[in-house]
Amino acid sequence: MVDCAEGTQIQLRRSRIRFTKLGAVFISHLHGDHCFGLIGMISTFALLGRTATLHVYAPAALGPMLEAQLSLFFQHLDFEVSFHAVDTTKQQVIYEDRSVTIESIPLEHRMPCCGFLFREKRQQPHIRRDMMDFYRIPISQVNNIKAGADWITEEGERVPNCLLVIPAASARSYAYCSDTRYIPSLHQCLLGVDTLYHESTYGDDSVLRAEKYWHSTARQAAQVARDAGVGKLLLGHYSSRYEDERVLLNEAREVFPNAFLTNEQDVFDV
Repeated sequence: MVDCAEGTQIQLRRSRIRFTKLGAVFISHLHGDHCFGLIGMISTFALLGRTATLHVYAPAALGPMLEAQLSLFFQHLDFEVSFHAVDTTKQQVIYEDRSVTIESIPLEHRMPCCGFLFREKRQQPHIRRDMMDFYRIPISQVNNIKAGADWITEEGERVPNCLLVIPAASARSYAYCSDTRYIPSLHQCLLGVDTLYHESTYGDDSVLRAEKYWHSTARQAAQVARDAGVGKLLLGHYSSRYEDERVLLNEAREVFPNAFLTNEQDVFDV
């Protein structure tokens, strides 16, 4: 989960996402609309009998506050809340497992803030079982073939690897750039990302307001997407001054055509 505002639990239930599937929460910064829902969600986990560790990745300042809340509201938890302080000034890998790496992305806001870059690890190709059977290739050779080896038959015929495997789908990547003012060099951290979420609080009519409050305009978000060569751009975090956010979408598409507005319950293919 990326950020955890008030109402997070309601949205999880509306989305029919099982609470037990959530293993880690990544908090971009300590403004309430990004973290006020965390302690309530932890409380619900306790009531549901959770036992698995919950990992929380966030700016260091959240650590003491989270510990104080846990001490105040819970006499005993049947699961561990493991806090991981994130240095918001560095781009570095903060999480890794067998299928994905997650990097922090330094951003510029009114307080320490970072985004997150999710990169799927490249998968090995899939074995063609029909070809394995046809050439009577033993199971013991599966790992070698997945690693790129050809096969030599008993008659000495070389069977190229490309006939024995189906290439795996391309590894996907998703970047989440939370509250931030426009950073001309930000695209260097996002080169070639498949899908980019970038805040777009204001339109062209409020460039000075965006600078004052350390936010971005939709056009600036599109400039980042264009310069990074991303696949698609998702806009969000709109100011309430806009009754119709399509004005933001139109301004973004003038720079980067493959841009989309985000709304509650929307689903996008990364």
